Amino acid sequence: MGITSLLLGLTFILNIALAISIIFLERKDPTSSWAWVMVLLFIPILGFFLYLIFGKPISNRKIFSWDKKSRLGVKTTVQSQLRLLEENQFEFNQPDLIEHKDLVYLHLKNDEAIYTQNNGVDIFTDGQSKFDALLEDIENAKKHVHIQYYIMRSDGLGNRLADMLIKKVNEGVEVRVLYDDMGSRSLKSSYIKRLKKAGVMVEAFFPSRFIVNFKINYRNHRKLAIIDGYIGYLGGFNVGDEYLGINKKFGYWRDTHLRVIGDAVQSMQTRFILDWNQASRDNISYNESYYETLSAGNVGMQIVTSGPDSEYEQIKNGYIKMIMEANEYIYIQTPYFIPDESLRDALKIAVLSGVHVKIMIPNKPDHPFVYWATLSYCGDLIQAGAEIFIYQNGFLHAKTIIVDGRIASVGTANIDVRSFRLNFEVNAFLYDSEVVNRLLNKFDTDLEKSTQMTMKLYEQRSIGIRFKESISRLISPVL
Repeated sequence: MGITSLLLGLTFILNIALAISIIFLERKDPTSSWAWVMVLLFIPILGFFLYLIFGKPISNRKIFSWDKKSRLGVKTTVQSQLRLLEENQFEFNQPDLIEHKDLVYLHLKNDEAIYTQNNGVDIFTDGQSKFDALLEDIENAKKHVHIQYYIMRSDGLGNRLADMLIKKVNEGVEVRVLYDDMGSRSLKSSYIKRLKKAGVMVEAFFPSRFIVNFKINYRNHRKLAIIDGYIGYLGGFNVGDEYLGINKKFGYWRDTHLRVIGDAVQSMQTRFILDWNQASRDNISYNESYYETLSAGNVGMQIVTSGPDSEYEQIKNGYIKMIMEANEYIYIQTPYFIPDESLRDALKIAVLSGVHVKIMIPNKPDHPFVYWATLSYCGDLIQAGAEIFIYQNGFLHAKTIIVDGRIASVGTANIDVRSFRLNFEVNAFLYDSEVVNRLLNKFDTDLEKSTQMTMKLYEQRSIGIRFKESISRLISPVL
């Protein structure tokens, strides 16, 4: 009985100490802090270990470094563009985009995201066409192929990709593959060994090195592919058969992915190299061939990244700035809609200011608690006057925001706390009416395959759903 009392006493002291640390030392968001304090209060022993695994903040030390980054002129270019914007001397290829110079400035200041204007963009919303194009580009590679995905599976699509990568290695092409250890937890070791044996360089991001991985909650959610330095892919598709729409559980998979040619690919390449050098002991050194880009259009673009290693939520700040700049409409597609208070208020203010807000979500969950929380927050926006649409033609996984037919964002970041504060993400912010209108046309097509969630329908939901929403909303800050 004495030992039991001692253990209980120590547990109580540890929980109090941890709660004090969360509240006073870690400077978490207040909502998240209260959520973790409640976890510690109601499940003191298990809650302590859950916090160590899922709640402990990442080290403040810089985890991404590349001593050659300054050699690329990134900082010099950023400072030059900032100065030109401040002095109203920056030359936009499309003069009307000067209205959005504050958004360009924000990303330069907040993330060193260089603004480029010579890009050509292809948009993919179907997995079959996206991966057909990617595999064709890889087959035509002459120098190097850099692949990075959150989820990689050793299934039909995964093996098609592996076959192509091995073929290119045998032709003398330099091939690197980076995957997230948590996201690709089902990836077979035999798949990795096969790639490595053939000469493909393969690394896992934040791999498990002990029985418990204390970085398991910090996931590299980025999806990037760079071929020969001048072709770049970025968006929502991962590598797996379900992304081809052949999984019975999800049906057709509706996503958005970009194929980019232009100077924006340099930023994508640098992002890959930074991530690779964090994960690998075999660091990538500077090589001019990695940055031999081509001019393919006049699309303005910034590649913006964010992650728990930064005190700023760069992509979320970009979303809020876009919302603040809207005069006519804001269209959003996201599989998860769990906005924090700042983004939620921005959307409500936009609606109440006469801006048309349409938000499209999927009709089925791939993560139940997240889905029920999404419905709860959608209810709030309906009350404010936003229109909510439920996509019915399979599973909607696109992460797209369109504002006034002039600016848009496409990438990997969902509208939820995980994407804003816990995941490493990458988005393309697009400044071009023609490309944005292509995205708008695809949104309008999706509307034809969606049903509207009206206030009347929302109020008719069952007691069971209301209960699920309440519980999920309560724990949404730590989902």
